[in-house]
Amino acid sequence: MTARDPDMKKDLDATLQTRKELGEEYEPELIDSFLEKVEVRMEQKVDAAADRQVRRHLAEQRMSAARGAASGGAGGPGPGTFGERFGFAAVSLVLAVPLSAIGVVNAQLPGLLVTWAGIVGVNVAHAAGGLPWLRGARTEGAERD
Repeated sequence: MTARDPDMKKDLDATLQTRKELGEEYEPELIDSFLEKVEVRMEQKVDAAADRQVRRHLAEQRMSAARGAASGGAGGPGPGTFGERFGFAAVSLVLAVPLSAIGVVNAQLPGLLVTWAGIVGVNVAHAAGGLPWLRGARTEGAERD
């Protein structure tokens, strides 16, 4: 913690010093206050990391689209291609970070497990090509138009 976040070390030192001065009766409040600061910093770091991942993914998509347009559209990521599948998986993993945090904060381990079960389920359904009955409904709707 000292090499990575000097502000957190300062906060911890200040909390410990305050605890020495005030005594044990204020310990729960001091711990809660310190943990609140840690939680806020962790949320900021997670948000920043997710933002970087989303920006990187969007930049990669734009580059890929530009390359596809420059080569006459051949080889660009289209529906069902590796690019689409990879993009879907990458976005779901980026979104998994804040969703996991929400699940853990609200329901601890069960919340995390339910969150990841949903993420895995969505990715499996996407990898399998969607739901067969839904594909049939799309095809029928397109034929009627």
